[in-house]
Amino acid sequence: MNISSSVSRITDYFKRNGLLATVRRVGLAAQRALFASRSVLFYCDLSTLKPPTAGLPSLLKVVRHASQSEISPADLQEITSFWNPDQARRNLKQRFELGASLWLIKLEDHLTGYGWTLRGRTVEPHYIRLAPEDIHLFDFHVFPQYRGRGLNPFLVNRILRDLAAETSGRAFIEAAEWNQAQLSSLKKTPFRFLGSARKLTILGRTIVWWARDHAAEQERKSKKASRAVRGRKRSSVSDLQA
Repeated sequence: MNISSSVSRITDYFKRNGLLATVRRVGLAAQRALFASRSVLFYCDLSTLKPPTAGLPSLLKVVRHASQSEISPADLQEITSFWNPDQARRNLKQRFELGASLWLIKLEDHLTGYGWTLRGRTVEPHYIRLAPEDIHLFDFHVFPQYRGRGLNPFLVNRILRDLAAETSGRAFIEAAEWNQAQLSSLKKTPFRFLGSARKLTILGRTIVWWARDHAAEQERKSKKASRAVRGRKRSSVSDLQA
């Protein structure tokens, strides 16, 4: 997130919640930046997934949009009103222009959350370079009144299996290391641990620092050996971190 976007968020939060709440919010953000600033990255081989064979539960619906004009006015209002509406609309425009898809999950026709996917690239400089068939999942959000119902992993699982019918690439997603709710949610999906890292972009160049993890190293070695036996020619997870 760039500086102007951060300032816009803080200003909007101040207008909605007042000075004391804003000071607490900024303090929490600073604490996370200093002591829990890494992201935890995950990957999924879409070629190993099967397309969904069963329909959604009758009360749930997942809708995919490729442009802002496809979104109903009511849904657009829900998506953009929970923080800075102007910045949210600019984000929508930018992402759709890049070719991203917006996935909405609804419960009894009430919008409960959403997530984004983008193929072959990322909106902002990322930790790894995506191949043309790879998919980046990002910016997932479940509205507070619907949290605790397992909607986020349900949406992620549905997206992965729909995408598996379109591409044989890999899917990638990340979560902040302090976001235990999101990390727990991803354990209920086919995503597998890739690594933990920090990144910094200076003068258009992104520098990534990967954290060493013994268990992850062993898992990567095991997967690399398994792929060699099967004669696969795709790059290993460890190659992605290089």
